[in-house]
Amino acid sequence: MFEKISSFMDEKLSTPMAKVAEQRHLRAIRDGIIATLPLIIVSSMFLVIAFLPNQLPDSWGLTQFISRNAGKILLPHRMSMFIMTLYAVFGIGYSLARSYKLDGLSGGIMAELAYLLTVIPASVPQASQAVKDVAAANPDVQSFLDSVSYGWNIPMGNLGSAGMFIGILAAIFAVEVFRFTETKNFKISMPPQVPQSVARSFEALVPTAIIILVVTTITMWVGVDVHGIMGKLVAPLVSATDTLPSVLLIIFLGMFFWCFGIHGWSIVGTLARPLWLTLIDVNAAAAASGEVIPHIGAEPFYQWFIMIGGSGTTIGLAILFLLRSKSAYGKTLGKTAFIPAVFNINEPMIFGAPIVLNPILMIPFVITPMISASIAWVATSLGLVGRVVAIAPWTLPGPIGAYLATGGDWRGAVLNILLILLSVVIYYPFFKIYDNKLKAEESKELEETEIA
Repeated sequence: MFEKISSFMDEKLSTPMAKVAEQRHLRAIRDGIIATLPLIIVSSMFLVIAFLPNQLPDSWGLTQFISRNAGKILLPHRMSMFIMTLYAVFGIGYSLARSYKLDGLSGGIMAELAYLLTVIPASVPQASQAVKDVAAANPDVQSFLDSVSYGWNIPMGNLGSAGMFIGILAAIFAVEVFRFTETKNFKISMPPQVPQSVARSFEALVPTAIIILVVTTITMWVGVDVHGIMGKLVAPLVSATDTLPSVLLIIFLGMFFWCFGIHGWSIVGTLARPLWLTLIDVNAAAAASGEVIPHIGAEPFYQWFIMIGGSGTTIGLAILFLLRSKSAYGKTLGKTAFIPAVFNINEPMIFGAPIVLNPILMIPFVITPMISASIAWVATSLGLVGRVVAIAPWTLPGPIGAYLATGGDWRGAVLNILLILLSVVIYYPFFKIYDNKLKAEESKELEETEIA
């Protein structure tokens, strides 16, 4: 039966899904966004530090120092994660250009250009003389006027997650224009004696001119609000992603594919990550502004309350193999797989147990993260645990990662530990059946060896 299912998965789903995951535009989006993760992870830690006073006694000098300087502490966050699309677009353009065997640097710069041309600066006029007269008699008004930046100002909101989907489209458009001019030889070519760097600059003149004229005409001269339109189109997707049924569906699909040897989380993550980043960016911005944190289903929620120890919440299975296995193979596997599982690396367990095509372990592999997700969702919805606001390094041990991801909420670490214990309980009966099976096979093998 499982051979038929495996054959069906391989022929009908594995190859098509692998092609989807490796489609050049999706791969470029994935590469560009993943390239921003170091910025997001490090800048998230500044967010955690800025809100440490919420977890520390008010009388401590450290608490008072952080409270006084919270704005300055958050500046690195505002110049990195807060405008993450600005960085992601360059990575998308670079990756897509390279996939076409074009100059990656030129592709990244053109992508950035196309994107920035959609972010229309707003003109802030100087205060009138009447306003200046009022300010002269009122120090508070004068202080406000002094803080206003006159002239052309870029709306930073569109440089963050709000502009992600326009950034993706802009990067793809720019690189496709670049590719078109290259394949049609519609460019300014320089003699071989000209240095490569100079030649590349001249070759980029035509596609750059096309990009500027097309995007500027649409956004600045015709006045189409592309960010507003895209925001309305994407809003239902973002809302749908931030629901428990959506979370459960995403988990089921990811684990189901894994059961047949397909890296399900890679496939699901490629499609869902732009939406997850939108959710975490909104949460981080709300936390930085002292507002109510709106979303639950951002990517760190999956990392620290669902995929603990790796896909399938296999930390529980690793603990059981380490502490309770009676079979020789199980004991060896436990010693081998436990430490990687602590750091959320579970390939030794998935392929070592194995879980892939294993009818006994496939069941808890799918249901354990779904049960953990339901419990974590309810706990977060009721306010028993803080909502995620930061992306912590995924290789951290679970409780530490959960503490940091929730902005320093100790209850996040407690929930992570409880869910680890729950995974042990859910996996136990299936582990027991499988371990007994391994032990019986070892005993039979030993008897056959002795007889021989």
